[in-house]
Amino acid sequence: DLIMASGYRISPFEVESAIISHPDVLECAVAASPDSIRGVIVKAFVVLHDKNKASDELVKNIQEHAKKVAAPYKYPREIEFVEELPKTQSGKIKRKVLRELEKEKKGI
Repeated sequence: DLIMASGYRISPFEVESAIISHPDVLECAVAASPDSIRGVIVKAFVVLHDKNKASDELVKNIQEHAKKVAAPYKYPREIEFVEELPKTQSGKIKRKVLRELEKEKKGI
């Protein structure tokens, strides 16, 4: 599940761990999202403890947090707040579903 973004190999699990350590984040999933300039970017789908806290300021705060915890080139360029993540019956996140949704949104 490595993401190749701007010539870097990025583990979604490492980015997810960094984001989940943010106090406002309940859970998250990271997937590649098509980008016209970089080919793909790292995108995070985030479930908050309190969905009312969702804001552009919180997006920037989570991005800065991920840069500090993981590495500056690994932070998610986009963050989308969601109610829940797609999961299998055993509770594993369906990252493939997220990738397909991103391709659909971006017309690919």
